[in-house]
Amino acid sequence: MKRLISIILILSAYTTVYAQETIGSLANRYAPETYTDEFLDTVTVKKTLVVNDYSLIGVQYGAGLSQVYWNPSQEQEMVFIPTNFGVTYTKYGQMFGMPFFALKAGVFYTQEGYQFKYNEEYDYTYTIEGAEKAILDVVEVPMLFQVHIDSWNFKIMAEVGFYGGYRLGIHRFPGKTGHVSQSKEFSFTDTDRRMDYGIKGGVGMGLIFDPIEVHFNVSYKHSLSSLYEPDHASQYYYRYAYPMNIIVSAGVHYQISKRTGKTKAALKKEAKEMVYGIERN
Repeated sequence: MKRLISIILILSAYTTVYAQETIGSLANRYAPETYTDEFLDTVTVKKTLVVNDYSLIGVQYGAGLSQVYWNPSQEQEMVFIPTNFGVTYTKYGQMFGMPFFALKAGVFYTQEGYQFKYNEEYDYTYTIEGAEKAILDVVEVPMLFQVHIDSWNFKIMAEVGFYGGYRLGIHRFPGKTGHVSQSKEFSFTDTDRRMDYGIKGGVGMGLIFDPIEVHFNVSYKHSLSSLYEPDHASQYYYRYAYPMNIIVSAGVHYQISKRTGKTKAALKKEAKEMVYGIERN
């Protein structure tokens, strides 16, 4: 019996010594090395950019050029439009299983117009209701689909969609050869169309200073609603007039929710998983 007890004690002591040596060996093997400050300065740490499903609200102002697609065609000039102001809401998120998509909506007050070119040879300019030029005030609501590519402080955007609008007012100018009656100078006629709708798209870039983003856009708008009834002059010979605008704009936007990193909702979800042991998807 004494011999058995002695053997057990010897084996226990040997096992303890062996375990201590093994642990020490592993600790030495995987212990962090001591690096100099000069070496650490040369190490580049890459951070992965993960963009959340976040939202923006902003204001946008721009100016541009306008003309009209005439059928039959007419000689015309581009009209400078200094007014394009609105507010927008943008919702970023994943679509089709891929990131970097967005839906953008807004309300804008803008203008569009036309100006016919003066023919010096014949001393003549085409007119509508006696006007060589007209400026229309329009309110529009665009709904755009956006694709964007993001870096930490920069993004590139492309968007396309539709808009609906309403022509609020008109100002007709007689020019050199025209004549506009007082009753029509600031008034629509019965054959003018007030409802507006069409397609809109553009490209842009953004500078990001979380939570503020500054966007710069160039967009194109093409109306599908003629300025007047096509048969207003003849029921057999239709005439069309579709406004087109090129707009350069800048906007300041505020991030309603967190753009990158863990959101409050994500942190709450992780805390719940830790407490209740819910498996993560």
